[in-house]
Amino acid sequence: MRTFEIHENDAGQRADKFLLKACPALPKSLLYKTFRKRDVKCNGKRISAETFLSAGDVLAVYLPDDCFGEKAHEVAAAAMPEIVYEDSNIMLLKKPVNLPVHADGRGSADTLHQRFLYYLTQSGAYHPESEQSFVPALCNRLDRNTEGFVIGAKNAAALRCMNEKIRLGEITKQYLCITAGIPPRNADTVTAYHRRLPGQKAEIRTAPAEGFTEIRTGYEVLSQKGGLALVLVTLFTGKTHQIRAQMAALRSPVLGDAKYGDPAMNRKFRAGHQLLAACRLRFDFSRTPCPLEALRGRQFSYLPDFCAAYGFSVPRD
Repeated sequence: MRTFEIHENDAGQRADKFLLKACPALPKSLLYKTFRKRDVKCNGKRISAETFLSAGDVLAVYLPDDCFGEKAHEVAAAAMPEIVYEDSNIMLLKKPVNLPVHADGRGSADTLHQRFLYYLTQSGAYHPESEQSFVPALCNRLDRNTEGFVIGAKNAAALRCMNEKIRLGEITKQYLCITAGIPPRNADTVTAYHRRLPGQKAEIRTAPAEGFTEIRTGYEVLSQKGGLALVLVTLFTGKTHQIRAQMAALRSPVLGDAKYGDPAMNRKFRAGHQLLAACRLRFDFSRTPCPLEALRGRQFSYLPDFCAAYGFSVPRD
């Protein structure tokens, strides 16, 4: 038998999800068989897999100890991330071009998440040996070749709250990009339909279709010169490659984009990667109290280097 005392970072999740994280060597089939046999108890009472746990609960799983294995605690050394903001709950990181947020198919061990974890262990904010199921997590993703802001949650309560704020649209994410070609209007909010099958490019349609999800993308042309435009993009939904695919569908792809872009324009302007930056972030929290009060009403922004490199200046807000 193995027992677990539920800590703050373990609370608020289902019993099966907790055990799958706390016991990575425990086969999933064996775990659910154990639940069906009613051999999992919380505070002395048999529970189902869907039972939510609270801090202070004692969870008992009736299996031999050799079924559980040991959880790895070591965090590999990594470069330090560029930190824009930090408090006791949240970090705002700036991801550079050519660094994946998480491990990808290229096999790179250097990721923004790894740098985030290494910083937290070195600063004493994260002690992996004392955690049973929680690992600090990044709340949003960016493509490898997109630079910009990524939000990191240092504890489970902050992670749940931030993910909920993102789901409710209480965080405004804006991007600057240079496009090869001029968008059809000076400003617009485009509703379209998006699908991306595994291993394929995202498809954009103007009308609903089976398997496609509605997306909304706002854009404003800030300036233009020589067939290029500096565009401010606001995401109202968040689908894979949404900006890149949508701007390409508008016949003004992101300059330097190897997947959706114009190869001739990319060569002409010597753009080796997509000129796209998640460089404006505003926390438009509702008045409902939450653990992230320090961020309410805050906004963060920076000007990506590619603006000056291509002769664009950005008007002040």
